[in-house]
Amino acid sequence: MFQQNMFDSHNFLLDLSHKTSENEMDLIRDDEFESKSGADTTELAPSGDDQDPNKRPKKKQYHRHTQHQIQELEAFFKECPHPDDKQRKDLGKRLGLEPLQIKFWFQNKRTQMKAHHERHENTQLRNENEKLRAENIRYKEALSTATCPNCGGPAAIGEMSFDEQHLRIENARLREEIDRISGIAAKYVGKPMLNYPQLPSPIPPTRSLDLGVASFGHQLGEMYNAGDLLRSISGPTDADKPMIIELAVAAMEELIRLAETREPLWIQSSENSAEILSEEEYARTFPRGVGPKSLGLKSEASRESAVVIMNHINLVEILMDVNQWTSFFAGLVSKATTLEVLSTGVAGNYNGALQVMTAEFQVPSPLVPTRENYFVRYCKQHADGTWAVVDVSLDNLRPTSVVSRCRRRPSGCLIQELPNGYSKITWIEHVEVDDRAVHSIYRPLVNSGLAFGAKRWVATLDRQCERLASVMANNIPTGDVITSPEGRKSMLKLAERMVMSFCAGVGASTAHTWTTLSGSGADDVRVMTRKSIDDPGRPPGIVLSAATSFWLPVPTKRVFDFLRNENSRNEWDILSNGGLVQEMAHIANGRDSGNSVSLLRVNSGNSSQNNMLILQESCTDSTGSYVIYAPVDIAAMNVVLSGGDPDYVALLPSGFAILPDGSATTNGVGINLETNSAGGSLLTVAFQILVDSVPTAKLSLGSVATVNSLIKCTVERIKASIVCESA
Repeated sequence: MFQQNMFDSHNFLLDLSHKTSENEMDLIRDDEFESKSGADTTELAPSGDDQDPNKRPKKKQYHRHTQHQIQELEAFFKECPHPDDKQRKDLGKRLGLEPLQIKFWFQNKRTQMKAHHERHENTQLRNENEKLRAENIRYKEALSTATCPNCGGPAAIGEMSFDEQHLRIENARLREEIDRISGIAAKYVGKPMLNYPQLPSPIPPTRSLDLGVASFGHQLGEMYNAGDLLRSISGPTDADKPMIIELAVAAMEELIRLAETREPLWIQSSENSAEILSEEEYARTFPRGVGPKSLGLKSEASRESAVVIMNHINLVEILMDVNQWTSFFAGLVSKATTLEVLSTGVAGNYNGALQVMTAEFQVPSPLVPTRENYFVRYCKQHADGTWAVVDVSLDNLRPTSVVSRCRRRPSGCLIQELPNGYSKITWIEHVEVDDRAVHSIYRPLVNSGLAFGAKRWVATLDRQCERLASVMANNIPTGDVITSPEGRKSMLKLAERMVMSFCAGVGASTAHTWTTLSGSGADDVRVMTRKSIDDPGRPPGIVLSAATSFWLPVPTKRVFDFLRNENSRNEWDILSNGGLVQEMAHIANGRDSGNSVSLLRVNSGNSSQNNMLILQESCTDSTGSYVIYAPVDIAAMNVVLSGGDPDYVALLPSGFAILPDGSATTNGVGINLETNSAGGSLLTVAFQILVDSVPTAKLSLGSVATVNSLIKCTVERIKASIVCESA
């Protein structure tokens, strides 16, 4: 029954506003005081018997910082609000201040920032309090006019079954609304403010991240005219957020129906087992959608399911954490940023989490332009326990001067919990894209859906889940070189960083500026330079990256087996100088024997190369393969093998990305990897070479010519060895 003490809880909240105002005034007074240094010239009054009654204590003198000092301190505070002793000393020397003055300034500044945040929270609490008071008044009015459902007379409190039912319905509606729009007030969930669920605030708390132009690097060049989109986008405004929430809820409903509906929405292909989305049926099923298809864009839609060895909670966390998501799908996601988190979810998990993001999706070749998207990602747990994560583009929030080449319709995945730590994944990819800039040799692959489609996402997810399970295993033999589980995990972690570094530098990301060295064919060598300074994971100096892509009339499995085999390495690796290569350690990290991490040693007549080891990771799935390697120092590798921190081992990864050419379609894979008669391969060769150990040095034309010659010679050796072997 509806109890009168419900209003007492509202009155208790109303009292908060008075207490908050008093606290806020104290914080304002703290905020208004001028930043003073603790090491200022101050004379303390004598104490006890030493005091002279005729002498007045001297007034405390404050030191005023100059405008330049304040600007420098403010700039340093943004980077490091808690400097250590060394940083305070260095800053004091630079600004002519004592370390104690620096220490007190930072203490005062942190106090001011804390006061500012508390005032912001108090303002939101007051707004919420006003809403609750209005709701309180409305219920009081309903009570005063209530009638008995039996006799029609005035109702007593104990007889208000009708109003009680009304309140229960209203409460259920509010609960559903909180779940649907992601609990925007989740920041305050768990705080004992009310005896019943808190209403979501119409204006979610702003937690925007600075999105500088420099964070997206240089433009790719006139060929693709890319990078304008991501550089021009900042976080959404408060006025945009209600529309974002509505769009996310609608996208979630569409994703569920796309994942669960079969014919006539999805039609089985007559050529293979792939499913094709019927655009006519889609338009009838989702008449509102996210708007009509833009002129010049073509639709790509695919659906794929698989069972992976990872529990549903970890999968959701990977998808909702932008750093984990980027590293997990390094071959697909060249870069991604969370612009603003509108909700972190409720009940201590990602249920209801809502965040605005940008991402750049890639194929490991400089010949395929990346696809840039500005979208909202929404995560929800449904009544049957299934989790869903959906993305949908925010085209209407883009600057009008920016024309998008790719729009992401509701895409994402459903995650169903299975026994023994497994999960069933259903992945949907649905985009509209302008792919006219794709090079002709990659166009069949892109059209087949293996480049950006659901099959590639699921295959990558399955392979990465197997790799992670291998990292966590402790009972797998690794030979005599790796003597401990810690050494094994450290080596796998180093290999993971090597793969991520390779994938980040091989595609057509707008963070790079590729320069074509010669000719106009597909197999031209493209180069770019990067300076490595103060990066413990890279050797310092000027790094020259070179890459080229070309077609081979050989199935991808044969190319992959040839390049990963240490016994055939001297046929293409010029740097091994024809010496024999010996595998010293081998770690399997998947069901396929090609998924492994190896430690190789080159036995060469060159004494300098005898002190060098090669770390190599090879990985393969139904949509492509990688063979990535990097020379490592023996002393540094000994630290890793003993379980030491691998983050300080300098790496310059090189390697190969092997993709099917998309010309054959067998069993929905796009190419049969087990036969020699189906399709060819698209091979990308990429090298990273330290051409000068001084970061300020200028790049010489001789260095560029040497790298160009090296990569072309490697390509010729690979062609000669593989094509002749297949003939």
